[in-house]
Amino acid sequence: MAFQHSQASHCESGVMSTMLRHHGLAISEPMAFGLSAAMSFAYLPIVKINGLPLVAYRMPPKFIIKGLQKPLGLKMRFETFRNPAAGTQRLDQLLAAGQVVGMQTSVFWLPYMPEDLRFHFNAHNVLAYGRDAASGDYLLSDPVFENPVTCSNEALQKARFAKGVLAPKGLIYYATGKPVAPDWSVVIPKAIKKTTRIMLDTPLPIIGVRGIRRLAKAIEGLDASQAAQAKLFVGQVVRMQEEIGTGGGGFRFIYASFLQESAELLARPRLNELSEALIEVGDEWREFALLAARMIRDRQPLAPKALADKLRQIADHEQAFFRDLRRAA
Repeated sequence: MAFQHSQASHCESGVMSTMLRHHGLAISEPMAFGLSAAMSFAYLPIVKINGLPLVAYRMPPKFIIKGLQKPLGLKMRFETFRNPAAGTQRLDQLLAAGQVVGMQTSVFWLPYMPEDLRFHFNAHNVLAYGRDAASGDYLLSDPVFENPVTCSNEALQKARFAKGVLAPKGLIYYATGKPVAPDWSVVIPKAIKKTTRIMLDTPLPIIGVRGIRRLAKAIEGLDASQAAQAKLFVGQVVRMQEEIGTGGGGFRFIYASFLQESAELLARPRLNELSEALIEVGDEWREFALLAARMIRDRQPLAPKALADKLRQIADHEQAFFRDLRRAA
């Protein structure tokens, strides 16, 4: 089957949607995201990105890839490498055999990325589907881009073996069998319930709705008189939300699309109603980011309490939404 590139909202769900379609099972990006129960929230002060706490709006890297295996009967193989040359050799072997290969990479070392997006983030997923016969460059399907891209051997090796937090270690992954169409009436409610447990029931106070409130408390505790440091912290939250991996509002919009698809597949209009409620929550995340950006750029005074209050409002609305979703599932 000839490979077909597809642009997506998020790299990992986009890669998996494209890979599944290549292997004969047409599943949208929202369905891949929702079926893997990947939506969440986490405020992780002990994990640092560029020296500042990690804020995540979805489950950890590889969660979508692994989460789709059971509901779709999909068999995947994962390989990492200590030696970059061995990792490159293995990738070439798989491509020569006609395999489509997923890879975890560092955004910083991908030369086709715009310069303003090239920073040290090591969990960007792309698909390799061949090599250019003339140049030897790799043919890549990067879901961020409208069209396929190319990358030199040297640059791709640097991206696959970057150091630091979430170091990819040359990770490649590929299907070893064909996925099967599931019983939607079983797998969709199960995935929804799993997501509601993550958002409502996780005992750790830094995960789910409690995590949003913990982040609000951290922002409220910022010293506005130390504006530079406070702006760095707030800027990190906005960057993690709006630039890295789709972010708070974006993931909520993807999940809302999943609920719309699910409403049709299961003939449950209530899920369609709930998708509209989640779109409103996604809009609130965008409002928070806009408010924070204005403060960072000195378009209005830095007010940590106002930002914290906005986050607590979002937490209240997400809690109510996921409780309603649990009942609907």
